[in-house]
Amino acid sequence: MSLIEKLTPEQEALIPVYRQKWRAIALSTERIDREKAAEAVKAAYTAIGKQQPEIIFCDSPHAGLTRILKKYPKLNSNNINVINLNNEFMNYIFTALTNKNLELSYQIDTQIMRQLTIFNRDFVIFEYVLENKSKFKIHKINLDRLWFKSQHLASRCCWVDFYVSVLNCSYNKMRWKSLQSLSRFCGWISPFEKICIICDRPLHLRFDNQNRLHAEGEPAIEFIDGYSLYSYQGVTLPEKYGKIHPQRWQAEWLLSEENAELRRILIEGIGYARICEELQAIELDTWQEYTLLKIDNNVDIEPIYLLKMTCPSTSFIHALRVPPEMKSAREAIRWINWDVDPEEFGVQT
Repeated sequence: MSLIEKLTPEQEALIPVYRQKWRAIALSTERIDREKAAEAVKAAYTAIGKQQPEIIFCDSPHAGLTRILKKYPKLNSNNINVINLNNEFMNYIFTALTNKNLELSYQIDTQIMRQLTIFNRDFVIFEYVLENKSKFKIHKINLDRLWFKSQHLASRCCWVDFYVSVLNCSYNKMRWKSLQSLSRFCGWISPFEKICIICDRPLHLRFDNQNRLHAEGEPAIEFIDGYSLYSYQGVTLPEKYGKIHPQRWQAEWLLSEENAELRRILIEGIGYARICEELQAIELDTWQEYTLLKIDNNVDIEPIYLLKMTCPSTSFIHALRVPPEMKSAREAIRWINWDVDPEEFGVQT
């Protein structure tokens, strides 16, 4: 195979096509076909020289963990590598391309990998799917290691598919077929020597316009058995916040919330205008329709200084946070306007 130094325009144009193809598979919420999923898993076990396992289906990762710990009550960080086959699966399945493809130049390989990676921070589902089930933490296991995840598989398939279909690279047909089958037909799987847990896909996945897990007053991730997780702009929320629409969030929650990231999300969701009203902000200075305010309550890491702006025509209130060193409303206006004095700004406008 000749060395590839640069993609052709036609090849580059196909990158988003393959990325979208496998992203759709990675984020699918269709129910898995259990017969096809079982066939894919059994074929993979055969390929790594293992006896076909008992297949156990579950509706969520939480339900799957319950089954795993019931089967292996003494499972811990010391014996997980002995009975869990994740490493063997990864070593076998993730080598669909043959060694001949090492001839690809490093530059082109890095470029393709970077552009075709679909499993990224925009939809990292499994990072916190198991977090809020504290009863599992006593086992001192990295729960993430128990699962062979469909999103990882789809990400791998994405660039292997591009290599095989567009760049005509040589590949191992059996491994490529196994990789695709596991990705297309399974949700998450947790492979052990004698059993394999296959988790169904989520019932709902909700995102904002930046592809971050996000929902307002409902779960961002919801499984068919009711197991759910809440998220706002990609930040995991406890149920006490997530199940309530941000329009009904209360500013007083900021006084007791210790997590800085959650406080930031609450501030963003509630809005400074409501926070000013509900937490009785102190008026420091005014200039025309602008007011410099300070919130003395221990809401954030540093004191909150706000510039409140009242629209003279609609009386609608806007509030923007300004640095705590602001001494006057006019100075705060100048800071917001990139150091342009408000009177000069009015003339320029």
